[in-house]
Amino acid sequence: MRDASPGPAWLFCPADRPDRYGKALAAADVVILDLEDAVAPAAKASAREALRGLAADGIVDWARTVVRVNGADTVDHAADLALTQDIGVRTVMLSKSERADDVRAVPHDVVLLLETPAGIRDADELASVDNVVAVMWGADDLVAGLGGTSSRFPDGRYRDLARHARARALLAAKAAGRLALDAVHMDIPDTAGLAAECEDAVASGFDATVAIHPTQVAVIRRSYAPDAERVVWAEQLLAHVGDDRSVTTFRGRMVDGPIYAQAERVLRLAAATSGGR
Repeated sequence: MRDASPGPAWLFCPADRPDRYGKALAAADVVILDLEDAVAPAAKASAREALRGLAADGIVDWARTVVRVNGADTVDHAADLALTQDIGVRTVMLSKSERADDVRAVPHDVVLLLETPAGIRDADELASVDNVVAVMWGADDLVAGLGGTSSRFPDGRYRDLARHARARALLAAKAAGRLALDAVHMDIPDTAGLAAECEDAVASGFDATVAIHPTQVAVIRRSYAPDAERVVWAEQLLAHVGDDRSVTTFRGRMVDGPIYAQAERVLRLAAATSGGR
C-alpha cells in the first residue's frame, strides 16, 4: 500500500466472523478485519483467536487486508499487536489515533483513524509519522468525544464540524504523501447519499471510501469511476501534449500542469475501477 492505491472500495469485516472474509475480499479492493467496534467487549479475545485461525488457514491476502486494532489507551491494544505480529499482518488501522509516539510504536504500516478531537487537532503531525501509509477520519466518535449528539443534519448532510474534520484529514494525508480514506456512510439503504458523498470525495482528492456493508462496494466503485467521455478527454489531452507539459490549448481551453495532473488522475481511477472484482 505504500507504492500505489489498491483501489477505491474498502470494506470492514468483523474479525470474529471469519466466514465472511472470503466474500468480502472477492467484493472489495481492501478488507479491514475489525477487532474494535465490530466486536463486543466480551468477545475481543475470541475475535483474536478467530483471526489467528483465519490466518492459519492460509487464505488471507495480506497485501489487500488491514487489521483494525483497538486504540493505544485500551486494555486490548497490546494483545491485538502481539497477535498481528505473530500472524504476519502487514498493515493495521489504529483506532482513535491521537499521539505520534503511539503510532511509531506500532510494528507495522499504519492507517491512521482520526476520530477524536485530539486526533483531528494533530492530524498533520500524525500523518507525517514514518510508518503511516494512509489516513481515515470518523465522524461519530468525534462528535461523541465533543459531547455532541449527531454528526449529520436530519436530511443526511454532514454538520459543519464533520466537514471541517474531513477536510483536515484529507489535507494532512495529502501534505504527507499518504492515501486518504473517506469515512463510512452508516445509512446502508441510502445508496444515493453514499454515491453523492463518493462523487464529492473523488473530486476532492480522496483515494477511497470505506464501506460497512458489501452492498455499498459497487456504489463506491461506480462513483469513483470516471465516465467514458472524461477518460477519452484525458487520453487525448496527454497524447496531444506528449512530453511537453508547458502551457498550451486543447479543445479551445488553456491547459497546463494542474490540468495534466488531473488527466493522469482520471486514467488512474479508470484503471483502478475497471472490471471490479
